[in-house]
Amino acid sequence: MQILPLENPDIRSCAELLSVMADPDCRCEGMAYEMFRGLSKNEQDKEWLERHQIRYDVTRIPGKVICGEWIKTKGHYHQPAPDGHAYPEIYEVLDGEALYLLQKEDLSDIVLVRARKGDLVLIPPGYGHVTINPSAETLLMANLVSSAFTSEYHPFETFQGAAYYIFADGKKERNPRYPDFVPHIREVTCYGKPLPHPFPQQALYSCVGDEQSLAFLNKPGSYLEQYQKLFLFT
Repeated sequence: MQILPLENPDIRSCAELLSVMADPDCRCEGMAYEMFRGLSKNEQDKEWLERHQIRYDVTRIPGKVICGEWIKTKGHYHQPAPDGHAYPEIYEVLDGEALYLLQKEDLSDIVLVRARKGDLVLIPPGYGHVTINPSAETLLMANLVSSAFTSEYHPFETFQGAAYYIFADGKKERNPRYPDFVPHIREVTCYGKPLPHPFPQQALYSCVGDEQSLAFLNKPGSYLEQYQKLFLFT
């Protein structure tokens, strides 16, 4: 798929990441990564997305190491939808490779998902998540998400990051600010693994206009059985 024009990004600065880094004395300056929100190819697609309360975004994360950690996003949770279940999110790796660090809200499950170009990764309801670029190359990824909520960053800021830190030397260290009962990290590789139906099977932007394939974004409680079939849990 041809990448949409990437203009007028929201910039996440290095300084904004300091509250979630392993090293409390970490110092960094300049841009960390760019977020291009609410993209569409044309007015028709824009109207469809807005009418269905769906947003298509692209994030560009350069390859770099910050205070010993691979560069990462700040991390966030999703608010609950009207049906009582948290909104999900789906990512597509457009270029490069990615690690998605997921942690269940009650901390009963911690998963590190490895993905590369062409892979789709679905974040199920109830999981906070951090994206990590584990290479020197730029990571470009797209996502589709409901526009009916705002992301909650506060939990990750409170604990100064996710339950585990991923370092550039290969180490995965538990964040000591979390409770002692946090489980060991599980690792899952999704290379080339399709999502189960009825979730998207192809490039995310090609789903724009297909109400049935994207209905899960705003009705998470209607797909609980299907979430259990994700490669995250098999």
